[in-house]
Amino acid sequence: MPGQLTRKAIAAQPEWLAQVPERVGDLRLPEGARVLFTGCGTSFHAALACGPAAQALEVVLGNAPEADVLVAVSHEGGTRLTHEAVRGFAGETWLITGAADSAIATSVDQVVVATPAIEESYCHTASYTCAVAAGRALQGEDVSGLPADVFRELDGEPFGASEHDRFLVAGAGRDSASVLEAVLKLREGAHVAAEAHHTEQLLHGHLAAVDPSVRCFVLEGEGHAAERAVDAMRALGELGCDALLVPTTHPVVDIVRFQLLTCDLANARGIDPDMIRWDEEPWDRARQAQDWTAPTDQ
Repeated sequence: MPGQLTRKAIAAQPEWLAQVPERVGDLRLPEGARVLFTGCGTSFHAALACGPAAQALEVVLGNAPEADVLVAVSHEGGTRLTHEAVRGFAGETWLITGAADSAIATSVDQVVVATPAIEESYCHTASYTCAVAAGRALQGEDVSGLPADVFRELDGEPFGASEHDRFLVAGAGRDSASVLEAVLKLREGAHVAAEAHHTEQLLHGHLAAVDPSVRCFVLEGEGHAAERAVDAMRALGELGCDALLVPTTHPVVDIVRFQLLTCDLANARGIDPDMIRWDEEPWDRARQAQDWTAPTDQ
């Protein structure tokens, strides 16, 4: 079965998450400070799940909200734009990572190692959930219950593979990061055409490009977001879509079934999600063309 490294990391999440409170310890972000989280790719999604966030490129461009503290998320600590954002920031800088020694780690004021190891699969799962848990713990959230919640999710009913060519994930509010991360997992791990939509934006024009060939997931959220999620489900039903309203509780927990869906789809289609096509041409050339890792001597 392909994707053994990804499945191994997904299964390890309860164990890894159980270590986060001890890894964070008594560390807390400065009380009363304006905190901004940043990162790229999965790490940006983790940043967004932690609090006010901006893409590392936007921080470098000067388009991010003003802040007193910048918390960077980078699992291996070598993302060039994240490093550049940290180096150009005038205030206090923190790093949530899996690598105590890295280019970015040498440039920040405080390093928090959120995982016991560097994730082996490039389709990151455990490093994402641990980064989110660490970022929230640094703000005083009690994350001690997350391992049990994730274990129950791992043991729950999976979404299951299907033959759809297109997938859509929508949500709002507290679910925004989960929407983006779910779509990234589906795209990089299962190579499917997946779209991320804010619930309200989906209902304003985007439905014109949606038809019964699209498998849809609407993250329920809470309050008014949940009301609009029901409206979105009604609209997708009128289009004849295979749509599921997904209850949500916490970004660390809510992403798990999408991680499993990615592996199930990849297995059904004979795809190895571990390498996210970095072992194939021309995707390997595309990766190398990005020049996205920070020089080790900076």
